[in-house]
Amino acid sequence: MMEPQTQCPPAADNVNVSQTNYSYDGTRCIAGLDHYDQESGLSFWSIILTIILAIITLATLLSNAFVIATVYQTRKLHTPANYLIASLAFTDLLVSILVLPISTLYTVTGKWTLGQIICDMWLSSDITCCTASILHLCVIALDRYWAITDAVEYTKKRTPKRAVIMIALVWVFSISISMPPLFWRQSKVEELTKCAVNTDHVLYTVYSTVGAFYLPTLLLIALYGRIYIEARSRILKQSPKSTGKRLTRAHLITDSPGSSSVSSTNSRAADVSSDTSSPVYLNQVKVKVSDALLEKKKIMAARERKATKTLGIILGAYIVCWLPFFIISLVMPICQEACWFHPAIFDFFNWLGYLNSLINPIIYTMSNEDFKQAFHKLIHRFSCPS
Repeated sequence: MMEPQTQCPPAADNVNVSQTNYSYDGTRCIAGLDHYDQESGLSFWSIILTIILAIITLATLLSNAFVIATVYQTRKLHTPANYLIASLAFTDLLVSILVLPISTLYTVTGKWTLGQIICDMWLSSDITCCTASILHLCVIALDRYWAITDAVEYTKKRTPKRAVIMIALVWVFSISISMPPLFWRQSKVEELTKCAVNTDHVLYTVYSTVGAFYLPTLLLIALYGRIYIEARSRILKQSPKSTGKRLTRAHLITDSPGSSSVSSTNSRAADVSSDTSSPVYLNQVKVKVSDALLEKKKIMAARERKATKTLGIILGAYIVCWLPFFIISLVMPICQEACWFHPAIFDFFNWLGYLNSLINPIIYTMSNEDFKQAFHKLIHRFSCPS
């Protein structure tokens, strides 16, 4: 996402500095220090940092590409809900292609060398794709909320066309957040050494951070809270209290002859004395049906628990990844010279947000049995083409 500009602290008097030239470079303060071995040490850490960031970029690309391929190849996953997940994966895939490679270069070198046009394209892609990724989480949560609270009616409305409309709205809103900086970025004519959104426009900073993060976060918390309450109530309703007595009797008469012939017997026959054979067979059929329903309720309750747990993991990962970055993005332009953070902190929080694009496909695929099975089949197909 866009990186806030900060003021660099003045050099301390007791530091051996031959020529100190502090200048803010995106999120970096560069100083020329009089240390002979600094070049070699910096290059070593630059290599380590490049490897780490390259691994994150490649893992993000591959994981999201596999999610898209899994949905495309598996007909069972061709549902509106999974189309939303595939769209999220496509958005995160764009982050790994359009944003992360350039961000890796910029983070490692600490200097922008790609010119104004690439800077504009990169910042717009960064803001648009990251905002779209966040808003996709809201759309998925909203879809899940409607499916739980209004299951009967929403099943009729839950169509691919509706999913496409929701995805289109996500991208329209995301573009509306990334467009305004283009109007004042073009006025810069000097040589570009940094690429960052001009945070002098405090109103835009508030608009973009609130629209891209704070409002979606409040919506997610509200939706997941309601989903958790609804799922919890369903689990309590579906959990059977005691079934041991009827299950024991079912095992005793499982092999009784003629059980299939009484499936249509009137239910009032249960009042007949147990000395006759007919009531026993009727009770046997009733027990079998009851046990099947109880087993189905247990499975449904287990799925609700797993879905609720997954929602908690999704929300927790999202907040951990993006909250630090957006706090700094909102606070720094407001407090300006009164606030200062080490440049590495900005880079760390920025990449922590990018990491959410890697976490999303992992959470959604590992928490869905259909996804896991299709994912394993796809991997097996690629590893064993014959």
